[in-house]
Amino acid sequence: MKSCDCVVCGEACVDLILRPFKLDRPLYDSATQMIEPIRLVSGGIVPNAGIAMARLGTRIGAICVLGDDPWGQFLRAQLSHNGVDTEAIEVRPGTATSATAVLIAEDGGHTFAFHAGASQLINRQTCLARLDLFSQARIALVGYYHLLPNLEADLPEVLKAIRGVGCQTALDTANGGGALQPLDQMLPLLDFYIPSFVEGQQQTGHSDPQQMIRTYRRYAKSAVLGIKRGADGVLLSPSKEEFLDVPAVSPPGPVVDTTGAGDAFLAGLISGLLRKLDLPSAARVGAAAGACCVTGRGGSQGLRDWDQTLQLLGD
Repeated sequence: MKSCDCVVCGEACVDLILRPFKLDRPLYDSATQMIEPIRLVSGGIVPNAGIAMARLGTRIGAICVLGDDPWGQFLRAQLSHNGVDTEAIEVRPGTATSATAVLIAEDGGHTFAFHAGASQLINRQTCLARLDLFSQARIALVGYYHLLPNLEADLPEVLKAIRGVGCQTALDTANGGGALQPLDQMLPLLDFYIPSFVEGQQQTGHSDPQQMIRTYRRYAKSAVLGIKRGADGVLLSPSKEEFLDVPAVSPPGPVVDTTGAGDAFLAGLISGLLRKLDLPSAARVGAAAGACCVTGRGGSQGLRDWDQTLQLLGD
């Protein structure tokens, strides 16, 4: 029996929420923009997906690097408070915790101003030294590709090692998605890869989601692939030339902030699969989790537990 359901490894940062921001014009057009009280929340794949899965009843372990500053203490406390195992988190003395200023428009759209901080120190050894934790998990979610400069070149080796201890692999991306190289070396070692439409377009050069998936399929023969399309739902492909259209779920309240919605989808999908749901059913849980996410500030405030999330599906 595995003692952990999922290990989330990679980016962890604090998000400073600045809302509402007029993003339809250059910032220098207005010397001062009046906004709501500035809020400090957790962000990055580890808090976003980790807390989402923990809320859904999934047993989560976290691997990330934090600074020895108040923001690092805040992140660790947030993860622990929400039921995420923090024993494998590394605190690096003299280093600033990663931080993002999130500028949010009235419609929930956003842009980021990011300081890489401690998260950029994650490297091959960070992961390989914790293979014992991966061996106790059923799946590992690693992110973000294109935001981990000291790990990216070694990700093929790391993913192969994680698979070698009996743990499935999923990869998430950010920062526009980066290029198809060296992602093409990682895709054969993945069980799940579902980037956003913008990331897929950047990586493949295609504007059609099916063509994006066909590009990935050249390298990932047996993975579950997909493209997240925001309000248009998600297109999944469990095998070659098999496509599953997953519609979006109506949010249970006004859209406040779309930050973390893609991470919440992955959290719901993985949690559903770990509960032995079939892929279409698990994807609907992911869509419901994403719908919950956009009703709160940051990636965690709007999240709900398993039963509350499933209520959105009307089953």
